[in-house]
Order: sequence, then C-alpha cells, then structure tokens
Amino acid sequence: MIPLSVLDLAPVCEGSDAAASFRNTLDLARHVERLGYRRYWLAEHHNMPGIASAATAVLIGYVASGTSTIRVGSGGVMLPNHAPLQVAEQFGTLAALYPGRIDLGLGRAPGTDHATARALRRYFDSAEAFPNDVVELLGYFEPAQPGQAVRAVPGAGIEVPVWLLGSSLFSARLAAALGLPFAFASHFAPDAMTQALARYRQEFKPSARLQAPHAMLALNVVAADTNDAARRLFTTLQQSFVNLRRGKPGLVPPPIDDIEAYWSPTEKIGVEQALACAVVGDPATVERGIADFVDRHRPDELMLTANIFDHAARLRSFEIAMAAAAAGAR
Repeated sequence: MIPLSVLDLAPVCEGSDAAASFRNTLDLARHVERLGYRRYWLAEHHNMPGIASAATAVLIGYVASGTSTIRVGSGGVMLPNHAPLQVAEQFGTLAALYPGRIDLGLGRAPGTDHATARALRRYFDSAEAFPNDVVELLGYFEPAQPGQAVRAVPGAGIEVPVWLLGSSLFSARLAAALGLPFAFASHFAPDAMTQALARYRQEFKPSARLQAPHAMLALNVVAADTNDAARRLFTTLQQSFVNLRRGKPGLVPPPIDDIEAYWSPTEKIGVEQALACAVVGDPATVERGIADFVDRHRPDELMLTANIFDHAARLRSFEIAMAAAAAGAR
C-alpha cells in the first residue's frame, strides 16, 4: 500500500479561534498517527484569517511533542521569507528534540499577498535567489568544518530530510538537480502535475541525500458515510476558494446545501479546475478514487488534505480514507 500522509493548515473555523484550531490540530495528529499515516505536515501562510499555521516551526514542535511516532514537518516553509541560517537553526533544534521525526519541506512562494510579502521580507523583493538559498541551507546541515565562520547551532551534522515543494516545473527541476525528494501541490494547482513529475524523474541526479527520485502528490480527500454527506462537507473548501478569488479570505465557513447558489459560473469553472485533484464521497467512492489517482500518476507517497468545518467529521474523513486506501491496495 502506498504511504499516506496528512497536510494540515490548522484551519480556524467561523465561531472558533486559533487556540481551538491548535487543539484540533494536535487531536487530528494523534488520530492519524494511530491510523498509520506516515507524515503530518503544516503549511506556512500569512495574513490569512482562516489559517493558523503561520509560525510553522513552533506548531511543528507542539505537534511533535504531543505525538510519538509520526513524522512531523513543513509543507512547507516558504524560504524567501526567511534567512537560511534561521531555518537551519529552527529545524536543527526540532530534529535534536525529536530525532528521526522531523521533515523540512521548502517552497519558494511567499504564502501570502504582496503587501504581506513585503512586510515579511523587508530587504528581499523576489524569490530569484531560491536555488542559492536552498544550497546554503543544505550546507548548514552538513558537519561543521574546522574554521567554518558560520554554523547552525543546533543543525550542523543533524539529519533533517529536506523536500522541495512546488506547483510548476521550476521546483521539480531544482529538486532533480539537487537530488532531493519532491512534493507537488496538486491539491490546489494541478495543471503542471504530469509534466513536473516527468521532468523530475527524467532529470533526477542521485545525491548523498537521495539515490533515486521520490515524489509525493497532494490530494483533496473528503470522505463521509454517504456521497451526499461528503459533497456537502466539500462545500466548505469550495466556498473558501471562491472567497479567496473574490479577495475576501476569511474564517473557514460551514458547509452549505446549495453551492450552485454561492458561486458564479466563472467562479465555478476556476474553482473546479483548481480542485480537480479531489476525491469526495462514501467509502466505496473514496476507495476507487484513491486507487485510480495512484494508478494514473504513480506517486511514491500520497499526502491527503481535508479542509472540513466540523472537527469530528474531519477525523472521520481521514479514518475512512485510510481504510479505503488499504482496501483498494488489496
């Protein structure tokens, strides 16, 4: 069976707050750990009222401290927002505290709007230096050399798996050139998925970190006991994407009965294109959907995400998804 992992944005739902979001995040992490999921990743976003994972490294430490076996990491840290040395120190600290359980996924987008990106970067106006920053960051995890002027303390000599994340050919080709594992953001930007996977695998160069290409795809999976219930739960994510496109990101909305009354025909086309990699339905539907997606694209791992308003329904969705994937693999 293909390994399954979880991508969490620490959603802040209407009528709730960040503190409740963090409690739910830890509860979900413990739940999926018991179910056998491999990784639990959190994503860096800023100035988004419905996403509480801005201080990603802090939240990773919170989740890792409350779990025992599942790998915990970033999906990802947006490197242009940070100095490579600071990221190495943060994740070196996490890896020292939780050895063998920390992943570092890196992205080159700001994870926010232009005004907030400027506020974050201050002296850095673009992601053009991303390849050099990745190389610099990787160097800080190497054993420190005599006379080395700058070292990550902790970080130097500590094993931290580094992934590159992306939704285009750029990061796919960079991951291949550097010999790193690659995760594609197919859960919200699937257009270049097939081409990016092909380029990554064709151009991969073995490295000390990785001998053969290793690719992970993200997939929206919203599961419930019936198809109708799952489709209703999915309207939360559909509304969130519409709101974002309208320039009005807010708290995570509750599901609605009629999504057609919420969006315009143009908005519907755009959202359905963005969420094309989604499996929504009852256990049998989810079993077929996951199996078909894996057969078609052949990822080495699959990362599931589910932006569901009700926490209990979210727990149940990941439970159904794991059972469905196991059944489909038999």
